[in-house]
Amino acid sequence: MTATVFFMDLEATSRENLPEKLSRLVKTAGIDTVLTQNDLTAVKIHFGEQGNTAYIRPVFIRKIIQAIKETKAIPFLTDANTLYVGTRVNSVSHIHTAIENGFSYSSMDATPIIIADGLRGKSETKIAVNQKNCNQVHIGSEVIDASALVSVAHFKGHELSGFGGTLKNLGMGCASRRGKLDQHSNVSPKIKRKTCIGCAECAKHCPSNAIHLEEKKAFIDKGKCIGCAECIVRCPTGSVNINWNQTVPVFLEKMMEYAFGVLKNKKNKSFFINFITDIAPKCDCLPYSEAPIVGNVGVLASTDPVAIDQASADLVNQQKALPGTVLTTNLNPGEDKFKGLYPSVDWEHQLEYAQELGLGTRKYNLVKLETLSYKK
Repeated sequence: MTATVFFMDLEATSRENLPEKLSRLVKTAGIDTVLTQNDLTAVKIHFGEQGNTAYIRPVFIRKIIQAIKETKAIPFLTDANTLYVGTRVNSVSHIHTAIENGFSYSSMDATPIIIADGLRGKSETKIAVNQKNCNQVHIGSEVIDASALVSVAHFKGHELSGFGGTLKNLGMGCASRRGKLDQHSNVSPKIKRKTCIGCAECAKHCPSNAIHLEEKKAFIDKGKCIGCAECIVRCPTGSVNINWNQTVPVFLEKMMEYAFGVLKNKKNKSFFINFITDIAPKCDCLPYSEAPIVGNVGVLASTDPVAIDQASADLVNQQKALPGTVLTTNLNPGEDKFKGLYPSVDWEHQLEYAQELGLGTRKYNLVKLETLSYKK
């Protein structure tokens, strides 16, 4: 089976500006075949960490929202809280960051922001997947409860997965805090005893009573720990840390199994968009943006999450690298830019495994949207 992926470049004319062209792209790709009247539609995006500038421009998200509303569906913007302690660690600071980065109620055409996993990242739904690494996954409840899902991902490099696109936006981005920890680590968080002040905030908020004080320092009982990561965000000194011990292949497989869980109740009710712009070497979770590794490519839309990521990776790798960036190898057109960034990461493994799970196909037909000619 071959999937269809629609592509628009970033050429605009007096007849059609880029937001208008984007609207035509999503309509041509069939967003109206996915959404129906009164569908509560989760628009899963990344609002960008404070200080980051590579996230998708709000003007484009607004145009996508307007296209959704034309189908009579009811959209809301969403993302899940972060595992690490940053400006999106809880719903209050997360929404504040979103507004500061341009995603306000008014700028988004009166569309609300609803954080998928609640105030503190604990509003989750367990979804049975029964796969190789995970029997169940923990997903932000608002994504699961939504009638439909539109994923809008910024395609860029990533330290653990090689790149981040639609599948990462689903698997990691929709996971609750517990789900994020499950993907990153197979052991309990660790306590940095030198900086622990023995305040017991972690112990007070541990739902499984897995933490107690020993010699005025916090201690985690690994046998009781349920991996919710509440202690990480409660610690006032940053002394509770993630054990980043998951092997890359297992991390990639778990992320795909989480994507499987996200889409399990969204058959024929999901639509995917990738922005291949400002292609930074690392995630938008960083509070800064490094120089893009290649020039802007365009925007893709599809109903197949595997095909759209495969097409995005191929389009990036067809580009010539920009000078003066952190990418110093594989600079020529046709060379693997993500392997150049992260030689030890086999980024194709996630696509192979996603295809194995039945999430989609790596085979695609790229249909380019024609640029409308200038007005005479």
